Amino acid sequence: MRALPAARDPREAPAPRKPVLLVLHQEQSTPGRLGRLFQERGHPLDIRRPRYGDPLPGTLREHAGAVIFGGPMSANDDDAFVRAEIDWIEVPLREGLPFLGLCLGAQMLAKCLGATVCAHPEGRAEIGYYPLLPTGAGRDFAAEIGQPWPSHVYHWHREGFTCPAGADTLATGDDFPTQAIRVGPAAFGLQFHPEVTHAMICRWTVRAAERLALPGAQDRARQIEGRLMHDAHVARWLDAFLDHWLGMADAAP
Repeated sequence: MRALPAARDPREAPAPRKPVLLVLHQEQSTPGRLGRLFQERGHPLDIRRPRYGDPLPGTLREHAGAVIFGGPMSANDDDAFVRAEIDWIEVPLREGLPFLGLCLGAQMLAKCLGATVCAHPEGRAEIGYYPLLPTGAGRDFAAEIGQPWPSHVYHWHREGFTCPAGADTLATGDDFPTQAIRVGPAAFGLQFHPEVTHAMICRWTVRAAERLALPGAQDRARQIEGRLMHDAHVARWLDAFLDHWLGMADAAP
């Protein structure tokens, strides 16, 4: 008869949780609210900046998941680090492990899968809070995580992407129709910035104030007003999303 494993001593410290790989694109970039939420859940942050020479791992199995954040560059740029990041996304896709692309990171995911990344045909930008419209697949996903999508989310971009073959569009928008995609069970691309904090909005609208003059962009006061109106719902959605997303590592083959 096979012996049963010994009961765990409740006084023992819980097993350490795997780190989350966070890919950032500027020297002063931060993971914003996401960094805090991962740490609150017990996950160390493995922050890497390939633009400045940091390598990316050959496997994601030592991590709980990976997030590629936004940046001022384009997924269409010829820079070596941009091409390397796009190619690297094949690693979590192949291993079926949690991946999340935010803004530029979502465009990199789409480009990795053969979709198009391009500017709005009329030169419009989304900078500020804009409506988010879930699709049928998106409503199913909301039921899956137990939290409805926020009605408005924060953007800072001039390029968008088409939904790649084999992916599901979870949410759409007006000027940029593809707002959220899912690839397989555990990879997601969000055109918006759920990680943004009040301090980040203040910093971006000061350091890149010239972009607020772009067609479609909102001024600083309207962005701050939008945060007061919509961020509580974004925060609730992000909490539910991250719990679900992190749990997918346990379900991976």
